Amino acid sequence: MSKLVLVTGISKGLGRAMAENFIAEGCTVLGCARNENAIQELNQTYGKPHHFSAIDVSQEDQVKQWRDSILSEYDPPELLVNNAGLINQSTEFWNVPTAEFDQIIDVNIKGAANVMRQFIPAMMEKQRGIIVNFSSGWGRSTSPHVAPYCTTKWAIEGLTRAIAQELPSTMAAIPLNPGIIHTEMLETCFGSSAANFTPIDTWVKKAVPFLLSIKASQNGQALTVPA
Repeated sequence: MSKLVLVTGISKGLGRAMAENFIAEGCTVLGCARNENAIQELNQTYGKPHHFSAIDVSQEDQVKQWRDSILSEYDPPELLVNNAGLINQSTEFWNVPTAEFDQIIDVNIKGAANVMRQFIPAMMEKQRGIIVNFSSGWGRSTSPHVAPYCTTKWAIEGLTRAIAQELPSTMAAIPLNPGIIHTEMLETCFGSSAANFTPIDTWVKKAVPFLLSIKASQNGQALTVPA
């Protein structure tokens, strides 16, 4: 199913795997991440019509410039995936440094908001598009030692469902729990036991077709990638 797909946080982990698999499915992928070396490698590997940019989604001025660059060459995305995210080092909330807490808020909440703020108007002009904001099981439940991360994912759930009520019937905004996947981020929480969870290569083979199958009629539904 060929679509124009925009994905944030594509330098590694789930973002990189999704980008590669969307391309394998025949989609055109527009992506961003902060890691300039990873972006350069992606552009060299895939080239046109795909486009990868080194930006920090928490910086709205950078997102605006990225939007202008993208929309000067491409139509608005048909599928927008806000994947970029950070997690705190596992510890009690009062031991999380203020700077670390602020950065997690800035990337996980403000980053997703910046991308939506810049791209939704163009998508609405076309009266089409699916917006998927990555939430978490910790956006619908809580655990100790990850309070900052839980905070951001609960916020994503609420923000996404509220935006869903503002969209036309031809569009959708979805908070998505990707499931528990063995990533570097999971190792931050679970250490070596993270290896007991679903490998990225297994997850992405279900996740990408699932993402491509989301319909406007599912607007506002809190979805989970099938296990």
